[in-house]
Amino acid sequence: MSEKCTDCNGKGYSVTGTAKCPECKGTGKSKSVDFMKLSEKDMANFLKNGSSCNNCEGTGELETRETCSTCSGKGTFYKCKICGTEMDRLYEGDEVCSSCAKKQIVYKLDNSCTLDELEVGKMYHAVVRNIAEFGVFVDLNSNLRGLVHSSNMKEPLEVGEAVIVGLKEIKPRGKMDLVPRKLKEYQTVEIEKDLPTKLASEVSQMVGQKVRIEGEVIQVKQTAGPTIFTIADETGQVSGAAFESAGERAYPQINSDMIVTATGEITSRGGSVQLEIQSLKRLTGPKEAEILQRIEAAIDRRAEPYDIEYMVESEVLEKLRPIMKKAAKEIRKAIIKSTPILLRHHADADGMTAAMAIEKAIIPLIKEVNGADGEYYFYKRAPSKAPFYEMTDVVRDIGFALEDVVRHGQKMPLVISVDNGSSIENVAAMKQAKVYGIQMIVMDHHHPDDEVDEYLLTHVNPAHVGGDFGMTAGMLCTEVARMINVNVEKEIRHLPAVAALGDRSEAEEAKRYIELVSDKYTLQNLKDMALALDFAAYWLKFNTGKGIVDDILDFGDHVIHKNLVNVLCEQANEMIAEQIDVCMAHVKSRELPNGAILNVLDVENYAHTFTFPPPGKTSGEVHDRLCKKFVDKPIITIGYGPDFAVIRSKGVKMNIPLMVRELYEEIKGGGVNGGGHLVVGSIKFVEGMRTEVLSKLAEKVGSVGVE
Repeated sequence: MSEKCTDCNGKGYSVTGTAKCPECKGTGKSKSVDFMKLSEKDMANFLKNGSSCNNCEGTGELETRETCSTCSGKGTFYKCKICGTEMDRLYEGDEVCSSCAKKQIVYKLDNSCTLDELEVGKMYHAVVRNIAEFGVFVDLNSNLRGLVHSSNMKEPLEVGEAVIVGLKEIKPRGKMDLVPRKLKEYQTVEIEKDLPTKLASEVSQMVGQKVRIEGEVIQVKQTAGPTIFTIADETGQVSGAAFESAGERAYPQINSDMIVTATGEITSRGGSVQLEIQSLKRLTGPKEAEILQRIEAAIDRRAEPYDIEYMVESEVLEKLRPIMKKAAKEIRKAIIKSTPILLRHHADADGMTAAMAIEKAIIPLIKEVNGADGEYYFYKRAPSKAPFYEMTDVVRDIGFALEDVVRHGQKMPLVISVDNGSSIENVAAMKQAKVYGIQMIVMDHHHPDDEVDEYLLTHVNPAHVGGDFGMTAGMLCTEVARMINVNVEKEIRHLPAVAALGDRSEAEEAKRYIELVSDKYTLQNLKDMALALDFAAYWLKFNTGKGIVDDILDFGDHVIHKNLVNVLCEQANEMIAEQIDVCMAHVKSRELPNGAILNVLDVENYAHTFTFPPPGKTSGEVHDRLCKKFVDKPIITIGYGPDFAVIRSKGVKMNIPLMVRELYEEIKGGGVNGGGHLVVGSIKFVEGMRTEVLSKLAEKVGSVGVE
């Protein structure tokens, strides 16, 4: 067994420089020529060009070489197939060192082996398959069966018993005459068929041929018949079928993420090619590392995101470009490696547009890598009702992921969290996900906390480069989606405008995104889409709303889109009007020491509950009406319930995440937590401490600066 020296790449020397050829003095031309030995053609060439120097082959220079100290100039390490000891030289036919050669050798045949690998007189491992009157049939591998005649048996053998047999004779039509052998001491040498190693990209042209494939197992799927192993190398994937018996797992020791070598015949099945696996083995050590490094390097190149120009001019986006490209690359890499993707998003207009932008970019790529049904095995989208990744979410996600690992032999997913994930409230769920090796990417515009970065592959947030929540998740994710798949721009270019209006962004980028699609959608069209998304999200709860969300965002039939949005907005506006008509009579207003108008509403007792609009949106709608009433005045609106408060503001310099931390520390036993944006957010507390928390909150908002 030989291994190429990596230090000299198998040459046995390294080139340290060049020197002028002493024969031709650097001219590259030969000084003496035997004209009697030149052919007519060579003579013509000589007369035209002269004769090349044989010593330097016409280059005029010779390499200065230094013998490789690692392999002592051999270029190759020869190792004993049994003990792995390095040997001075491997002569033809030698397989073991002199020490091991003193012991008798028994060969273990790989399933890829045929009669070509057998030699009369050698001994082989075998298993008793069945017993006949005239002898016992044994299997040397899954393809080779021979007979141990009863006249050669000194003691009976049982079905399933492992035996050592000597090959006495190979008869016509491949029949083998075997003799049982009893050995006290022996060495086992494994033999594989010498098959060409082919890349996944080459096998489509090799139907009917036997090949070897080396790569990483990315999925193991058990069917009612064979076990399907999907093996990926640096060029693509090969689907391999291994059959033990109907519905029984073949090669149970092989799981996803392992580096393997598979041999078998390439067949055509259902319009695609498949490897009929004869042998499947896990690779370890240097060979495993070499293949893994080769695959990772190729995937890293293929995963490079598109270099795009942003749809609008934005200093914040330009500053975020490196981290956005990193997020796009990690997502592309996961798709290429067939890592399942779980897309988590806040269940509102901004979160849904952000998620749909990413979804539209990645699904075509997932199908390209994993086939037409790849979407169903390698992608899920899930809304989060809370404005953070809460325990309910992570427990469901881990549970479903573990089921997929068992059922489909998949890897744990990459979780992409959009319009969610930046705040410290996410850490508890992230810790659970980390236990199972789940990696996460966050693209969010809520106020970020440094603590979350420990659990993330990458974290895209405008606050990291001096931006604010006006750069919404829908805007960020649409641009990242174009980096992932540049071909989706036309389909998703209106999503940032919907996100901006849904999240009431006043950023300059919001105006530019709205203007960008003004030729197709009016401002009212975009507002209606945002409202329809919020309305649908409330009733969908934890359902993705696949199909409905597509129609709301005009990804399908335009007539259905218009009719659906009209119906949803009509219903939503009726319910909002009824809710506000009830609530406005119960709003209490007063002027704070800083000159801001504080408005409070008990949404638990003076608003319809368990219906649309929910407390957060109810508070927002009330706030909008109060802003029209108190024009040019700083406004703060608090909608509160038994254990929560929703804060909306205009014209004040608040930092809600900071306030939440201060309330937690100052009110012992209040259980205060929450967050959001700097001037828009929500807090939670224990019901019995509501009076203390709300009083302290009012005190704090009355002391902040106003614009």
